[in-house]
Amino acid sequence: MKKIILLLIASAMLLPVRAQQVDSIPEVTAAPEVEEAPVVEEAPVVEEAPVVEEADVAPAYADTVNVVGAVEVIETPESTRVTLGQNEVFIVEENGDTVRVVLGSRGISIVEGENGTEIKVIDMDDYPQKSYRHKKKRFRPHYAGIELGLSSYLTADNSLTLPPEDAYMDLNTGRSYNFGINFVDVGVGLGTDKIGLVTGMGFEYINYNFNGQNSIRKDDITGAIGEYVPDYAANITKSKMTMWYLTVPLLIEFQIPAGRKRVNLSTGVIGGLKLCSRTKIKYNSAGGKAKEVLKGDYNLYPVRYGFTARAGYGFMHLYATYYPTSLFKKDLGPVLYPFHIGLFFAF
Repeated sequence: MKKIILLLIASAMLLPVRAQQVDSIPEVTAAPEVEEAPVVEEAPVVEEAPVVEEADVAPAYADTVNVVGAVEVIETPESTRVTLGQNEVFIVEENGDTVRVVLGSRGISIVEGENGTEIKVIDMDDYPQKSYRHKKKRFRPHYAGIELGLSSYLTADNSLTLPPEDAYMDLNTGRSYNFGINFVDVGVGLGTDKIGLVTGMGFEYINYNFNGQNSIRKDDITGAIGEYVPDYAANITKSKMTMWYLTVPLLIEFQIPAGRKRVNLSTGVIGGLKLCSRTKIKYNSAGGKAKEVLKGDYNLYPVRYGFTARAGYGFMHLYATYYPTSLFKKDLGPVLYPFHIGLFFAF
């Protein structure tokens, strides 16, 4: 358009000059018809030709802007949607009076209405997915999340009742528990979005609360684990052994559609690397209440593996894990096989 406007201005400026040149020829004074001659002015048929000019500015009116293939901004008259990553790891969407922020499979929605502002947590399995382009469904694993369950162990005879010689390892099951934070998971679909392999990484904390008036220690001569009762402790009010593990699973997961969500079933193995362990006792003494904390390896295996199974619906699951590796090294402590049962809340 700028070129056309300049052309029109130039034509207007040339008209007086031409008029002066024809003043000496009276008969040609009617030549002002040359003003109609500027067919060149109508020739702006060139206005349709500037397809090139429209193509140059098209991005300014585009609904989608993609920045280095990582950040995508989609704008429509009704909404704005910003996504991060090809798999939309992070989403911010504004639609009318609703703002939705999603990280992974969980998020929040903020709705401003006549009765005030409502904030609620949303599960992406429940939320209708909006997409401005066709996407192939992908397999979504269910390992990242929080675990909380009861912890105990079985004897070599698969019994919860300990033999008399190992009675000092008897647990207060109501206070013995495990707590896990699985901070990352990775899933690979096996040709479908309903079956896949799952791995990841997490931290597991285990608390064994002893039921008797004792703790455990290494024998100074044999190095084996045995009962420990401090002479200076008049009454032991609490005695426990705790440990931290770094965990890595390898699971196969099946997802069965059931209404708007899916039933998730998974099973496989889980490995653990011991990070630290310690015992702690609280007791009454002549000077009042006191406590004693002692760090050590306690003949625990530094690396172990177990079998795990999980079942759930949506983000809530049940899990059970059994370790065929004994808690203590061979001949250096009672033969006990740990297990955990509890609830798992997926992110």
